[in-house]
Amino acid sequence: MSEAGPSILHICSREMILGLRDQILRVHGYQVDSTLDSAVALELSRRRAYDLVVIDVEGDGRIALAEELCQQLKEQRAGQDVVFICNYRVSQETDCPDEVIRAEFNPKAMVAGIEDFLRKRD
Repeated sequence: MSEAGPSILHICSREMILGLRDQILRVHGYQVDSTLDSAVALELSRRRAYDLVVIDVEGDGRIALAEELCQQLKEQRAGQDVVFICNYRVSQETDCPDEVIRAEFNPKAMVAGIEDFLRKRD
């Protein structure tokens, strides 16, 4: 982790949620880069190593896209940690990320899940 706080790449297809989560993460001391676009996410990850990549998986039809992006990120940067933020049902349908944080619209659960994951990893 960097001295200024852990770095996070946040990928979300919902603009309003992206901005809200970015603000919450920054308030909790994280350095955040974010995007609405998977291709941009891959480019950002190519340019810089992140402590964690957070992918929003908001429901049916998005699981396969999130899994594909997860695989691409891990192939591009060996050892990259990736977590999904999603609801319970979606989280039972995937095995790609390193962790699934069940916190669809719960900021406290999201931050706690990220903190727990980073603490366990270190």
